[in-house]
Amino acid sequence: MRSLSFILLFLVWGVCGVQGATVFRICAFNIQSFGEGKASKTKVMHTIVRIIARCDVSLLQEVRDHRRKAFPQLLAQLNKYDSAHEYDAVQSERLGRSDTYQEQYVFVYRTGTVTVTDQYQYPDTLKGDIDAFAREPFVVRFSAPKTALKDFVLIPLHTSPNNTTKELDAVVDVFNDIRKKWKTEVKSKNVIFLGDFNADCGYLAKKNRKNVRLITDPAFIWLINDKNDTTVRKSTDCAYDRIVVHGEKVARAIVPLSAKPFNFKKEFRLSEDQALEVSDHYPVERSFTDLNYLPNNGL
Repeated sequence: MRSLSFILLFLVWGVCGVQGATVFRICAFNIQSFGEGKASKTKVMHTIVRIIARCDVSLLQEVRDHRRKAFPQLLAQLNKYDSAHEYDAVQSERLGRSDTYQEQYVFVYRTGTVTVTDQYQYPDTLKGDIDAFAREPFVVRFSAPKTALKDFVLIPLHTSPNNTTKELDAVVDVFNDIRKKWKTEVKSKNVIFLGDFNADCGYLAKKNRKNVRLITDPAFIWLINDKNDTTVRKSTDCAYDRIVVHGEKVARAIVPLSAKPFNFKKEFRLSEDQALEVSDHYPVERSFTDLNYLPNNGL
């Protein structure tokens, strides 16, 4: 898998070393079957709120709030907890091949730093590859004028564990579809893929990686590598959750070494059992620089 070159990191490090530079953080969190049961646990909800409040934009996966009560409660608690910011959300339809098991992608964002400018539920009707995804990507375009990105597109993906290779390859078809739908150069280049890709251990065999365009095409830069454990259990060591970027501008804006899992178990001093009540995944995140700290405004 491709990662940022040493030279690129060195150049951006020089930019971001300026005293007082601010960052814009984007996160992805498999919140593991989030619904009314989890929302009823006060300590669990407090931890989830603290995790989300660290980010300007958070992708939540495995939201299973079929009665639409748990997530509004979470959003209300988030706004109460972090009074310095106002949070809103945009969410996909309920997705899944089974009527008894469906999930939503939900993007939570700070309204003071980012706005939603477009959204698109991928129809998954590509000729020759219909129904490639168990949970079709819900693509959202954002505007963040105070950052080096200014305009960017997030493509979420929570793959089915038994179909990881196919779905990771097919997400490039989603990317190509977006390039046609949103035609300008900026919209097609500032693209970030994120989510629980199940991209490690038994779900993505090394022999199959040559069949995944998201891996083999050097235009896609993987920011979370195979050595990053994104799982909470001590008994597992897998880089399931990933961040992938496309485009020179978005790559240049990344704060070096900011792409990583957030170990909330360690950060909030939780036992493994306490952490697992929150999720069996760590969130993954990466930060981008403030527009004012890039050479020539990053353009």
